[in-house]
Amino acid sequence: MDPVDVNIFGIPGVYILWVMTAIAMYFFVSRITKIIKILNKARPENRFDNFKERIFNFILYVLGQKKLFGERSIGLPHFLFFWGFVFYAGSFWWNLLRGLIPVLPIPYSDEVGIIALALEIMGVLVILSIIVAVIRRIFFPPPHLQQSFDAVIILSLISILMVTLLLGQGYKGTIEASAWSPIGNLIATGFAGVSKETALEAFKVLWWIHIMAVLFFLAYIPYSKHMHLLASPFNVLFRNNTQPADLTINSKSEEIGSGASKWTELTWKDLLNSFSCAECGRCDRACPALNSGAVLAPRVILHKIKEQMYETGFRKTGNGIPEIFGDKITKEELWQCTTCMSCMQQCPVLNEHIPVIISMRRFLINQGDVEQTVQDVLQKITRYGNSFGQSDRNRPKWTIAIEPKIKDARKEEVEYLWLTGDYAAFDSRLQTITQKTAYILQKAGLDFGILYEAEKNSGNDVRRIGEEGLFEVLRDKNTQSINKSKFKKIITTDPHTYNTLKNEYKINNNGDEIIIQHYTEVIEELINEKKIKINNRLNLRATYHDPCYLGRYNGVYEPPRKILKTIGVNIVEMPRNKANSYCCGAGGGRIWMEDKTPVKERPSESRVREAVALNDVSMMIVACPKDIVMFQDAVKTTGNEGKLEIKDISELVFDAME
Repeated sequence: MDPVDVNIFGIPGVYILWVMTAIAMYFFVSRITKIIKILNKARPENRFDNFKERIFNFILYVLGQKKLFGERSIGLPHFLFFWGFVFYAGSFWWNLLRGLIPVLPIPYSDEVGIIALALEIMGVLVILSIIVAVIRRIFFPPPHLQQSFDAVIILSLISILMVTLLLGQGYKGTIEASAWSPIGNLIATGFAGVSKETALEAFKVLWWIHIMAVLFFLAYIPYSKHMHLLASPFNVLFRNNTQPADLTINSKSEEIGSGASKWTELTWKDLLNSFSCAECGRCDRACPALNSGAVLAPRVILHKIKEQMYETGFRKTGNGIPEIFGDKITKEELWQCTTCMSCMQQCPVLNEHIPVIISMRRFLINQGDVEQTVQDVLQKITRYGNSFGQSDRNRPKWTIAIEPKIKDARKEEVEYLWLTGDYAAFDSRLQTITQKTAYILQKAGLDFGILYEAEKNSGNDVRRIGEEGLFEVLRDKNTQSINKSKFKKIITTDPHTYNTLKNEYKINNNGDEIIIQHYTEVIEELINEKKIKINNRLNLRATYHDPCYLGRYNGVYEPPRKILKTIGVNIVEMPRNKANSYCCGAGGGRIWMEDKTPVKERPSESRVREAVALNDVSMMIVACPKDIVMFQDAVKTTGNEGKLEIKDISELVFDAME
């Protein structure tokens, strides 16, 4: 029952199969070669380290499809799509090799019992998954899902492959039933009146349709949005394994501060993101800027870069490459990013949107193309070392009322070096909270000190604005002061400071490993060690907001919750919590920017409304100084004064200790 043993228009089937395969492979290899040449025109970047970890990620996110299950309606169907693709691809190449070289002493894959059974089962599951996907696209499409004709073609091709295989198995079942083909045997009952000769001819026709569909699929993929089927496994393999949204790699692969205005000035991994994008819209659905009515859409940023690569990347040289800005990416889009990392958290193919955006921001900063408010803040930080434009001597003013006096870590050895960050030290709305945090630490007997006027802005938001040079100046000054101090651990108040100290500084304390902790982590340890005594359980009902730079960036979710439960807070989780927490809108320097165009609702306002909508909740608890600023303002602008109170965890722990 060799399907290649036919003559089509007098030409042996094996010759036709060779011609069809050669044509498909020509289109496939030609396009892939051009795409590889495009990647080679980009800036170099080392993504070949930590090979074991890369293989682990490949297994987890490609073979296991872990990220896809974040959306339950399509997670399992897409998982089946993927494994159906893998299984049928293997079967196809087996059958193609057997068809091209008939003398090979091997059977076709569907003639091997166990494989035939697996193909049939997988075929039914994939068809059911297609039905779910079609119903979802037509009747329940999620926001920002791209309803392209391309997707219709792909779903149609997959359907053809499954139907032709199952019908072929049915016709084979009319000729000779097999215990390994239960579904084929079931279908064969519908062909009871068909002769064996007709069944054989029908089987061969379906086999050829199946093969032609696969070869067309092979040639078509590199020219379609489904190029992600080929690119995304490599995108996962070469992901950044050091720290999410890390900017260090990109800064090493370009001139310091130069940034990118053309796709050739991005790294090859930055460009691979664009080819890997499945255009599923998950990043857009999670983006606080886009949901506020801003023009930024993470998916669109990558898509526009890909468009320009296709328009100019196939030239023999990189000369004449236009800037991305203008008719492609607007500057307004780039400045609207809060660097909250929701897009990267949701992306099933692990695209790295933020480093791409920051690289383009660097170019704008280098050109001085930034709004006046940001320029003013950067000048303040450059001159005074803080974003408030105050004298260094004012940084420790919040300590004046504290007794006993907080140690100066530059002059005497301490166990903990406490870096407060700008807002906790300078903002009058937050200084009382900072004082209460100090009281808690002192009451627990913690040996700690601060740098007093030697502490500078950590540079986390400065770097994410794109001012790489200023970030390095701040990092060097802080590192110099830190390394001159004698301590064992570092405690921070601001999650932004926590993130950059932990992941972007190189702190060497006499060669010892430095443990860097957020204040909630330290307070939780002190409670567990019975050094903090809870004398007054609060017995209140509240919700907790996960800061982006504490949660998504660094995975600290449980310490704040454990503290709250211990002091008697009944936590009512908001729908968007932990890794899915919604950004307050302050990150990436947005706290220093003005909205140039009207927005539907600021991220902080959306978050406040989410908290207010909870039953019997009148308090939202935070663990970030910027959250206090953003949410207290949002309570006023949304008209929820008296309905929702914004409190820092330290305030509640302080009350519980009294």
